[in-house]
Amino acid sequence: MKFRKDVSSSRRTNRKAHFSAPSNVRRLLMSSGLSKELREKYKVRSIPVRKDDEVRIVRGSFKGTEGKVTQVYRRKWVIHINGVNVNKVNGNTVPAGVHPSNVVITKVKLDKDREAILARKNRETLSGKGKGKYAAEDVQKMADVE
Repeated sequence: MKFRKDVSSSRRTNRKAHFSAPSNVRRLLMSSGLSKELREKYKVRSIPVRKDDEVRIVRGSFKGTEGKVTQVYRRKWVIHINGVNVNKVNGNTVPAGVHPSNVVITKVKLDKDREAILARKNRETLSGKGKGKYAAEDVQKMADVE
């Protein structure tokens, strides 16, 4: 059921919005998940990828490859990773584009803006209680009511 009349549920409209999105929106759409260690450390699931992040490819023909992001190519919806290249017929090597959804970030390049993003997205500080929707005492109170 549709709840917001100003948001389309049409495939055609959503595809047009996605592929004609401006650069600032593409930045958010080109997010990658964090590795399990970073997820535990920062309590954040994903973050927009940027140059100088270190990533591991988890899908596709380059699966298992690790490297540093050399370029985030928003126009083509891909990132270029150091050491991930393809050979052209004429002998040249060119960087292969990898979609950010197919990588996990293993090392985050931190600056003050990135730290602010991680602090804002931190799930423990958002809920105030940590993991889970309710605290144990809240569940006990609800059980007593019934």
